[in-house]
Order: sequence, then C-alpha cells, then structure tokens
Amino acid sequence: MAITLFKPEKEERRFLAVEKLNLLYNLLTTILVIIFYERLQDPQAMLMGRFAILAGTLVIVYVYTRWPSEAMRLVRIVAQMSLLSYWYPDTFEFNRIFPNLDHLFASLEQSLFACQPSILFENICSGYWWREAFNMGYWSYYPMIVTVTLWYFFKKKKEIERCTFIIIASFYIYYLIYIFVPVAGPQFYFPVIGDELVASGAFPEIGNYFDLHPQITIPQADKDGLFTSLVNMAQASGERPTAAFPSSHIGISTILMILAIRAKKSLAAILFPLYILLCCATVYIKAHYLVDAFAGLLSGILLYIITAFIFDRWLKGEEKYR
Repeated sequence: MAITLFKPEKEERRFLAVEKLNLLYNLLTTILVIIFYERLQDPQAMLMGRFAILAGTLVIVYVYTRWPSEAMRLVRIVAQMSLLSYWYPDTFEFNRIFPNLDHLFASLEQSLFACQPSILFENICSGYWWREAFNMGYWSYYPMIVTVTLWYFFKKKKEIERCTFIIIASFYIYYLIYIFVPVAGPQFYFPVIGDELVASGAFPEIGNYFDLHPQITIPQADKDGLFTSLVNMAQASGERPTAAFPSSHIGISTILMILAIRAKKSLAAILFPLYILLCCATVYIKAHYLVDAFAGLLSGILLYIITAFIFDRWLKGEEKYR
C-alpha cells in the first residue's frame, strides 16, 4: 500500500488511543513518584523523564496536524510502542523499595511440583539445538509485536488503533502490577541464595537485596549459539530484577496470537511455533517460575477481553476510519 498524504479531518486532530494511554500512565506514575519521592533513588530524573515524554508526545502530535500522512501516523504509533523500553526498567525504580517476594514463589513451585521446574527443564533439554530453539522463541517476542502491528496497519487499517490499544494497555497494566509485586525470577534469585539452598528446597527471604544489587547474573553467559547470544545481549543491556509475575512475555504473546487469529489465520499459523517456543523459553532460561507462566497465559486472555471491551465500549466511537 502506498504511503500518501491526506488532508486531516476534524476527527484526526486528536490524540490516538495509544497516546491517551501514554498520558494516563505518565500521570499515574508521576503521582507515584511524588508519593514515594523520599524513598526513590533518583526521583528528579524520573520526573524529568516523564516531562520529556509528555513534551515529545505533544510535539509529534503537533507535527502530524501540520503535515499529516499515513507515514506520520505510523510514526506516532511506533513512537508510543518504543516507549515501552523506557517504562519497563522504570518499574524497577519503584519496586526496589519493597521487600522481594521471590521466596514465596520459589516455595510455591516446590510445593506444587516437588522441584524447581526451570532447573529440571534446562537439565532435560540441555543440548545445543534445544537451547537455540528456545532462545529463538524468546528473542522473537519483539519481532512478533512488530509483525502483528504492521500487519494491522497495512492490511486492516480500520482496526490498527484497536490493535495497538489492546497491546499497549495490556503492557501498562502489567507494568503497574510489577511496581507493587517485586518478583525478580529464578535468574536473579537463585544465584543470590546459592545452588545448595535451591537443591535442598529452602528459599530464604532476601528483603531489599536487589535495591543495592540490581546486577543480573545471566544463566546462559557461558553458552554459545546465535539466538542464545542475542538473548544474552538483550538481557545484559535492558534486564532488571523485576517483572517476573505474571509473565508479560507469555501474556502479551497470547494477546498477539488472538489478534493474529482475528487478522489472518495464516499469520497466526506462522507465529504459532514461535509462540510455543517463547512460552517454554520463559521458564527454560529462568526468566520466570512456572507459576508465572501459567499466570501469564490466564492474564493475557483476561487482559485481551478487558482491553478490547474498553476500546469497543468507550473509544471506538471516536474513530473515523478511512
């Protein structure tokens, strides 16, 4: 489809649904910064970051109203989705002030399965090709988001705002959960307590340990392979001891699969193998406990229903589809 200029109608001189979400999340977390101001590491930088995001959003909307085009509309959507990479580590700046809860989740795993599934899974599927396959699935997370979003933009233009609203609203709901539920996951927690305690099924509280020790110990640091290396690099550059429960990787990818099925069943069929590998990989690379994975699946389905209802009930009437 050609990217063409068009004359904006009155309805186009407004914020997109994803921009409204950004403004709302920005406001809510700004209030939290003010509430927890004395306990945060660098609240001034957090406030400045929020102001910069607000200013940037207003500028890009203004530019669109002056020089509207399909390309510029895509830029507005991409800009909001790219901000997720800022908001994700930002959750750690809040939850680091609360006592860590990994001991509860590791103990729950032990009670339910009489083992730690993440360790058992890695031991059973320890070969090079197993590792590469699961890491390929895990690495495919963001390409899946991009693929589904672009498919809707170019193939189902009338539903692009609904699609992106559902994805980003779900991300923001997960991020709000992560702020108040500080669970880091096995890749952070197990190295802190040591292999002997893990093997014995003893999982002590570590309180605010990650507040002073936010560094990640990458479980696969000594492993080779293209996708293993890509995942290691991504984790080394952007991972924080946060966001384990529920698994947003599984939750969001479940939402993407639902959107893909609605868009084109052949698209869903192409993405499905990556989806299965991704779901397995979250536990395999120790990013999540198995209970996080189950919670991610259930929450993904629930969030799709909720966010789709919100858009269809309150926001769809504002759109003027072209």
